[in-house]
Amino acid sequence: MKRSLLLILFFIIYTGVQAQNPAVFRLGEVVVKGAEPDTFSTLNKTDMLRYQRLNVAKALDLIPGITIGNVGPRNESVLYIRGFNLRQVPVFVDGIPVYVPYDGYVDLARFTTYDISRITVSKGNASVLYGPNTMGGAINIVTVQPVHKLDLQAGGGWFSGGHDGFLNAGSRFGKFYAQAGLSVYKRNGYQLSDKFTPVKNEDGGNRDHVDAKDMKLSLKLGYRPNRRSEYALGYLDQQGEKGNPVYAGQDTLNSLFKNPRYWQWPYWNKRSAYFLANIQTDSAGYLKLRLYYDQFRNRLDSYDDGSYTRQTRPYAFSSLYNDHNIGANAEYRKALSGSNHLTASVHFKQDVHKEHNLGEPEREMADRTLAAGITDEHRLSARWTVKAGLGWNFREGIRAEDYNSQSKTISSFPHGRNDAWNVQAALLHYFSTARHLEASFGRMTRLATMKDRYSYRLGTAVPNPGLNAEDAQHYELKYDDAALGRFRLQAAVFLSRISNVIQRVNNVRYDTAAGRWLSQMQNKGRASFHGAEVSVNYRVTKGLNAGLNYAYISRRNLSEPQIRFTDVPDHRVTGTVIYALNALEVMLNGEYNTARYSTSYGVKTPGFFLLNASGVIPLHRWVKVIAGVNNLFDKNYSLVEGYPEQGRNYFVKLNIHYSRL
Repeated sequence: MKRSLLLILFFIIYTGVQAQNPAVFRLGEVVVKGAEPDTFSTLNKTDMLRYQRLNVAKALDLIPGITIGNVGPRNESVLYIRGFNLRQVPVFVDGIPVYVPYDGYVDLARFTTYDISRITVSKGNASVLYGPNTMGGAINIVTVQPVHKLDLQAGGGWFSGGHDGFLNAGSRFGKFYAQAGLSVYKRNGYQLSDKFTPVKNEDGGNRDHVDAKDMKLSLKLGYRPNRRSEYALGYLDQQGEKGNPVYAGQDTLNSLFKNPRYWQWPYWNKRSAYFLANIQTDSAGYLKLRLYYDQFRNRLDSYDDGSYTRQTRPYAFSSLYNDHNIGANAEYRKALSGSNHLTASVHFKQDVHKEHNLGEPEREMADRTLAAGITDEHRLSARWTVKAGLGWNFREGIRAEDYNSQSKTISSFPHGRNDAWNVQAALLHYFSTARHLEASFGRMTRLATMKDRYSYRLGTAVPNPGLNAEDAQHYELKYDDAALGRFRLQAAVFLSRISNVIQRVNNVRYDTAAGRWLSQMQNKGRASFHGAEVSVNYRVTKGLNAGLNYAYISRRNLSEPQIRFTDVPDHRVTGTVIYALNALEVMLNGEYNTARYSTSYGVKTPGFFLLNASGVIPLHRWVKVIAGVNNLFDKNYSLVEGYPEQGRNYFVKLNIHYSRL
């Protein structure tokens, strides 16, 4: 594999003529943005390469209002958008939902960025055109698309603890185009900071069991019979595996302090196949169709101890998931007049979850989800625009099998059904084409997942098949000003009031066999989130640019104030200075995070400041070397208590962009 990539790179270097970036795959967008979308909610390929963000979680951490988190006991990267987690913020690839059916989560560290052209984030009031469960927003990952007879991107190199390589090749010939991508990412481990103090389960130096390997293949075939219509077939195949670091903290109330988890994930595999079509029905309207099949399989092995060889103790097991979903959606847009556009969408999705531990029979759960939405955008005048949206979401359980490990029998849960409504409205005032103010309101919902309704929580809970949807009311005022000469200012203030939150209620039933009280997930919670975001970009002089992002959020648990929300700092500041001379580029990037809660009972991780430095050296007009150092001051820090992050680390990469017209 490595040898093949090197031969391809060598061929490109000696045959190329011009460097260009492949275009954004417009057919994969849900809410289409312009050629230069705002940096407040969008990340492009240039920045992913510049900052060397190799997975989607690390990449989105650049956007204000988004916080990266670490589910340490599962070695997963997650994101919080204005305090909402990935159960409430679904993830899409080219408009196709890819979140795991059982619990709604997805490990964004497994999604590498090599074949991605743009990531678009909707905060709070995501369009009802996305479909169900967008209570806190939506993330859409848009892949690349060729624009020339031959578009090639390739790269690879070394980073502390591992290596990577990728190749994207695309061609447009007549009315057809084809795109293929292959990437490999491998991390053997990483060095902890020299300031880390050894503890019982971690002696410092190389952090154990944080290894990971990800391979991804992507294919796309497209046909454009004319400028107004387009059809495409896409396929993604992600093959991953990862270790799981042992808890290395000092919180004696944490169950992992006395009973560490010795886990490994031999495989974490995802495949998606989809068909997209955009059909121009007439001069004033179009019909967009999506059909898809998504498959997710993984295995978790739990061992007796740190030797990772025996599975004899009661807590040792091997758990296997075999999930898939099949779905379709359609969107119709019509220009009722030059100033009014109406869009309607319908969605169908059937999720199937199969699981078992080795030695047990497989049990199956399945949900059917329907959704419909309609939006209207009306330009009242040159200065005023009004938008509105209405959505209906429905979920029906069609199968839910329960396994009794004592009697070795399978029975059925009650299935249950639930529906919910989403409502949106926004008013925009344009002071000029480069300056506008937007006020918006939305009531958004999330339907309960299979895990919410049916999980026993490792024997500590009573399932609740009748759970209803959570809902949030979002209020936002947003300002965007690109008319300040060398400045670009974007700012927002927001308030979210959340009700019917699915939360644990203690002592609902006494288990006489186990001698303890059991809890249950119920629609009991209320919460309030409010905050502000500011992004300022300043072109100091020719070749010198500076940017500063600030995000503030306060989250209050109104139902049970003693239970803290975790993983999101109240204040976060990031800043960047870039100096470019021709193709030579030098960058300093820093971030400061205040302390954040790691547990609901009040344990915190301290705040931290990180500084990164990098440079781009052109070897040719389409060949570049990128090198840098992250965590320059070797800060010892954690995103969650007990799981220390990487110390000072380095990277050197070769990147090639080549096109033949």
